Amino acid sequence: MGRLFSRAISLTSVGLIVMLGAGCGSAAGHGAPAGLEKTTLTVGAVPVADEAGLFIAQDDNLFKDEGLDVKIVPIVSSAVATQKQNDGTFDITAGNSVSYIQDQVTRQSNLEIVAEGSLMQPNNQVLYTLPGSPLTSITDLGHARIGVNVTKNIGTLLISSVLEEHGVSLSHVQFVAIPNGFPGMAQALQKHQIDVAWLPEPFGSMDAMHYGLQEVADLDQGATTSFPVGWYVVTKAWAKKYPRTLTAFLDALQQGQEIADTDRSAVEQAMEKLPKPYGVPPAIAAVMSLENYPLSVAPGIDLSRVQRVADAMYQFRMLTQPFRVGSMLG
Repeated sequence: MGRLFSRAISLTSVGLIVMLGAGCGSAAGHGAPAGLEKTTLTVGAVPVADEAGLFIAQDDNLFKDEGLDVKIVPIVSSAVATQKQNDGTFDITAGNSVSYIQDQVTRQSNLEIVAEGSLMQPNNQVLYTLPGSPLTSITDLGHARIGVNVTKNIGTLLISSVLEEHGVSLSHVQFVAIPNGFPGMAQALQKHQIDVAWLPEPFGSMDAMHYGLQEVADLDQGATTSFPVGWYVVTKAWAKKYPRTLTAFLDALQQGQEIADTDRSAVEQAMEKLPKPYGVPPAIAAVMSLENYPLSVAPGIDLSRVQRVADAMYQFRMLTQPFRVGSMLG
């Protein structure tokens, strides 16, 4: 009842805004704009709880309500997805903020952030070990092999920040990329290819239940508390070519974000419906930790919040000089 009521209120507000602001071309407008330049979209997204708003918008037909046919393609990391965004395979990608800044700084892409996806909360991103491991606290990790989906990325950044704040030298820590990403972390632990696994939700809760993994550290602490993990991006050329399509996408996404942020059951259902091997069993969905899902879409994105990512990257030498994230906003 609450979910339907929330959506009804949202759609009523949409209608009022459209009547009052007809003719405006802003990408933050509301209501399905007439004459969409493109109606079929392919979105590359990492199938984790970070993107719950996207999957809810899909499941609730919010994109269809805006005149869009959206196909969501699972990706291992946004670090490997922007190439397909550059060549037009993906219209939009949803992934981690670090990858997008890296691509922008190295000029591999010319990207525009169109929405914030998620803000980390307690137990969303956790380091785990096998049961019985001698590594039981952060201070034990000075010589650990830590599994991540890709190296020199957001996992590396979050982990490095927490380790350094606890006085652990990073000079002997080894970050190991697991080829098939998060679904392969537990197996890599069992095969002793790594000592510690970085697992975001829902993979953390799933592997903790299935393999008895023990928590070593929650990464939502200190400088990384409420860290801006996920963004939605397009290329600047795409945004310029398809402004009304982008408006429609963001309208639906914003409604999905609002549902995700206020209705836990909706997130649980969205995670359960993910394609194999990503689908989450109901028992896991019921206990996994959720993030915050901000409603900020272009042009209302919180500049100070997204700037945190670039500042942390510079601090941990993932950037050679400071970078203004404002240059990635429309």
